[in-house]
Amino acid sequence: MILVTGATGFIGRALVRQLSNTGYPLRALIRPSPRSPRLPKGVPVEVAVVSLADVRGLRAAMRDVDTIFHLASAESQGSQGSLLQTDIQGTRNLVEAAADARVHRFFYISHIGAERASGYPAFRAKGLAEEAIHSNKVPYTIIRTSLVYGPEDNFTTSLAQLLRVAPGLFPIPSGGRTVVQPLWVEDLVTCLIWAMDNPGTINQIYEVGGNEYFTFQQITEVVMQVSRTPRILFTLSPNTLRVLTVFLGSFIPNLPVSSFWLDYFAVNRTCPVDSMPRIFGLMPARFTYRLDYLIRKPWYEQFWTFLSQAFRNLVAKLLESLKAIRLMR
Repeated sequence: MILVTGATGFIGRALVRQLSNTGYPLRALIRPSPRSPRLPKGVPVEVAVVSLADVRGLRAAMRDVDTIFHLASAESQGSQGSLLQTDIQGTRNLVEAAADARVHRFFYISHIGAERASGYPAFRAKGLAEEAIHSNKVPYTIIRTSLVYGPEDNFTTSLAQLLRVAPGLFPIPSGGRTVVQPLWVEDLVTCLIWAMDNPGTINQIYEVGGNEYFTFQQITEVVMQVSRTPRILFTLSPNTLRVLTVFLGSFIPNLPVSSFWLDYFAVNRTCPVDSMPRIFGLMPARFTYRLDYLIRKPWYEQFWTFLSQAFRNLVAKLLESLKAIRLMR
């Protein structure tokens, strides 16, 4: 049995889809919430509704589990989340429960730049979580990534949304010569699954990224071009942008970016471009080749897609009703 935390997140959904294709039995650890979990449709997966703060519940969720993929994080929640409770203490609780249950493998997704002494909260939280993992008894594999992108991510999708609502101008951090290495989410998931079957990855920490380096301005220009939303870029100091983000977040619900978003571009988050081919034997996708999901469809195509999906849902409900009637007979 494989347990996945953060299975409803951007990376988690991609991982669950690929793991289901391999035939492994899956269990998703879902935090209690009034909202329905956004698990991939059509994928057979058990669900354990447990908070990472519930030590007793975590032990119960470990039944028959031999591998854990820990992806849960409070970063995407911004000011509404707690890095201390989720990323730090939650990871400690999870790895302790895994040790008690004698779990065979523990996989953790971290950041390039993770360090307990970091001045940036997200990187510091990942550094402390890493310490909790490799100081425990469970065999682990930690993969530090640069920025991960793909459909419904918190990176390119959020950037495209901000560009669309920007009134002709769009701010970027001044002096922004820091670079990142965008990594296609499916490439990351492929590496995780490959590492699961390779005992040589036990108790190792890897850093992976794409095969190209980009500054924030270059990424913004690429997203503008793909999403067909040209804007005039102007610079603001990182501190001013941070204050502006926090201010807007207090007034605008579901703001596409969080207070941690700018931290991703505060320091270089790169590794050798040959790291993924050398370690995992996989050539990462080029950033500009995987951004089709940002292209906005004409309104009539969106309307047709909506009608088609509604019709499929209606047919599915009718079939379920007919099946229920037959069973009652």
